[in-house]
Amino acid sequence: MTARLCAKRTFAVLVATVFLLTALAVPAAQAGMVGTQDYLAQQELDQQRDTVLAMLQEDDVRQQLERWGVDPADAEERVQSLTAEELELLAERMDEMPAGAGLGSVVGAVVFVFLVLLITDLLGLTEVFPFTNPQR
Repeated sequence: MTARLCAKRTFAVLVATVFLLTALAVPAAQAGMVGTQDYLAQQELDQQRDTVLAMLQEDDVRQQLERWGVDPADAEERVQSLTAEELELLAERMDEMPAGAGLGSVVGAVVFVFLVLLITDLLGLTEVFPFTNPQR
């Protein structure tokens, strides 16, 4: 009986140790309130990103990017990784363009996207253009 009792106690200590180590290893979850301003800012950022991505889906924009040697998929990937400030600047430029201005406004937006991609390429943040020598 003593061997059996000793085995039960050893097993109980082992299980308690495993539970204790598991409880210490798992960090506590931190829940916090999300402010309305934070939520609205994120929604606006998502909307701006969707607007730019929709513009990149247009045939004439895709053709212009391809003429410049930019893969439209790379441009879309870069738009996904734009910071909030860059995206806001791009959205402001798009808002400044007159509605219905036709190809001129689209080409202007494409030129802006091209310049953003070129600058990030020169800074070494992306590798879109093979003709740049990034600063690393």
